[in-house]
Amino acid sequence: MSTTPIGADVATSPGGVRVERVVTSGVFELDGGSWEVDNNVWLLGDDREVLVVDAAHDAPAILAAVGGRRVVAVVCTHGHNDHVNAVADVVAATGATAWLHPDDRVLWDMSQDAPPGGDLADGQTFTVGDVEATVLHTPGHAPGACCLSVPALGVVFSGDTMFNGGPGATGRSYSDFATIIDSIRTRLLSLPDETVVLTGHGDPTVIGDEAPHLQEWLDRGH
Repeated sequence: MSTTPIGADVATSPGGVRVERVVTSGVFELDGGSWEVDNNVWLLGDDREVLVVDAAHDAPAILAAVGGRRVVAVVCTHGHNDHVNAVADVVAATGATAWLHPDDRVLWDMSQDAPPGGDLADGQTFTVGDVEATVLHTPGHAPGACCLSVPALGVVFSGDTMFNGGPGATGRSYSDFATIIDSIRTRLLSLPDETVVLTGHGDPTVIGDEAPHLQEWLDRGH
């Protein structure tokens, strides 16, 4: 586990809201298979409050990074177990509400005993300090997959919808390649070119670096 600031590529708001990353490790399970994975857990906050994006694998590590700050919300970009398997413990420790798009309950229910506390909706906003984060419903990797756009900081939390190098995987249950391409084309590539994409796994990227490769992704078909 490691906790790091994102650095100069991501702005800090006048009120001190910034982005931090906690990298956690665990197992992703679906369709009878299992894979060891490293996940990015993103914290959006200032010195007083924080929003957690994807509580993955290691609740103690996430809570240590949160510190004494109030947790505004735990936003789940989708319901795959590797993105939600620390949610229950984080919610229990902080009293925060976990939010998931209702179209992803089929995936959530595979690994979670209790329902999420709130339903994400396209266009919904969360306020953290002096910035606002807006939910973008971006199905394809999962039916309820969502991204979280924070224009004031020039970032979008993309979950597994888009990575450095292309779209998220669509070769498993409840995923669809044409749908994820449409989500990326209409929702993510319409963001400013300089928007930093903070991904669910791996290194961040930038919208302007990914946009020219859309046809390549279509040609390879995955």
